[in-house]
Amino acid sequence: MVPDIEGDLRDALVRALIDATDRANAASKAFTEVMGDIPSGMPHPDGVQRIRNAAHDLSAARAELMKAHTRLNEFFSSGISRGDLS
Repeated sequence: MVPDIEGDLRDALVRALIDATDRANAASKAFTEVMGDIPSGMPHPDGVQRIRNAAHDLSAARAELMKAHTRLNEFFSSGISRGDLS
């Protein structure tokens, strides 16, 4: 039986995109919840840090999502994917 390396790679890239989308959606929801909880009653520095943390998590998740989109797009357009799939 011949391994379907191209199909396996495509499946891994699609799975990575789905996972990144799930993380971005979760981070977006968490950020929205933090912003909706203002004023939270927390001391000022703690409340500000909570917002910063949620914004940082959202930014990182969106960057990861863009990376996954780019890798899948490169694969579909050229058949090549740069980087590992870990």
